[in-house]
Amino acid sequence: MILRRAVPAVRAAVLVDRAVSYGVGVPPGAAYLGEAARAGVATVRRSTGGTGVLHAAGDLAWAVVLPRSDPRVGTGYVHAYARLGAGVVDFLGEQGLSSGWVDPPGSDPDYCLLSARGSVLSVEKKVLGGAAQHVSPDALLHTGIVPMELDRPLLRTLFRLSTRSLERLTSLRELGVDGTPESLAWKLAAHLSDALARA
Repeated sequence: MILRRAVPAVRAAVLVDRAVSYGVGVPPGAAYLGEAARAGVATVRRSTGGTGVLHAAGDLAWAVVLPRSDPRVGTGYVHAYARLGAGVVDFLGEQGLSSGWVDPPGSDPDYCLLSARGSVLSVEKKVLGGAAQHVSPDALLHTGIVPMELDRPLLRTLFRLSTRSLERLTSLRELGVDGTPESLAWKLAAHLSDALARA
C-alpha cells in the first residue's frame, strides 16, 4: 500500500464494482447503510473522514501520498484541497472543462459530496467529485473520486436525496467527456504526477 511506504506517490484507478463507501466516523446504524443492504449494494468503510458516497463501475479513484515531513504537506493540509487536488483540475482542463475546489453545498449531510465538510470539485456550478484525507504518523493520503456516470434513482433510494439535490450532481459523461475509463485514468494519473512535481 502506497500509504505505508510513506514516499511521494500518485495513483489513479478505475473502479470495477458498485459500492457505498463511508467514513470512519459513520455509525454502523446509519440509515443509508441499511438501504444499501436492502438494495444489494456492498458497503465499504473508508479510512478517511466524511459520510457516504455511491461508487459505480467505471468511476475514477485517485490518490496523492506525501510523507508527513514533506514541505508540500505543510501545516494547513486539512484545507489544502485546491493544492493537493490541482492535478484533477488540470485533467479536467484537458477535457475542456473549467473546474475548481469549492465549499460544499451543505444540503445533505449523509451524502458526502453534498455535505458541509471539506471541499468539492465543482464544474459549471455542479458537484462532480470530492476528496478526503487519512493521516498516519508517517504520511498523508489525499484521495478522491470522479464519477463516470450517475445512478440518480439509486442515489435517491439510498440517501433520500431530493430532486434539487440530485440536480446539483454531475458526472464526466454528462459533461461530455469521451474516452474509456482506463484511458482517462491514465491521463488523470499523469496530471496528478505533474502537479505534484511542481507543487
